[in-house]
Amino acid sequence: MGDLGGDVSTPVGSSAPPRSIADMSDTNPTGETLGATGDADSSAEKDPSTWVTGDEPMTAPQRSYIDTLAREAGEEISADMTKAEASEQIDRLQEKTGRSND
Repeated sequence: MGDLGGDVSTPVGSSAPPRSIADMSDTNPTGETLGATGDADSSAEKDPSTWVTGDEPMTAPQRSYIDTLAREAGEEISADMTKAEASEQIDRLQEKTGRSND
């Protein structure tokens, strides 16, 4: 394929000059960033009890993973739990089965 030309930061058909990261900082008044910061201790993980949707029923992927982990751990767990409770069970079962990321 041939070179399509143009700068990837400039929308197609736009005559506006490409924006640098410095130019974008004025549109982010809080200064909050996403991605690598170089701080290995910084974690995006939040306490499940503070989740906005934590009281909703667990998701299908959570249900499937808990089923797999519970089988490996030799446990029977109620299938009636919230997203937050499911997350906590997953953490506990990962530790028990040795699947923890820690």
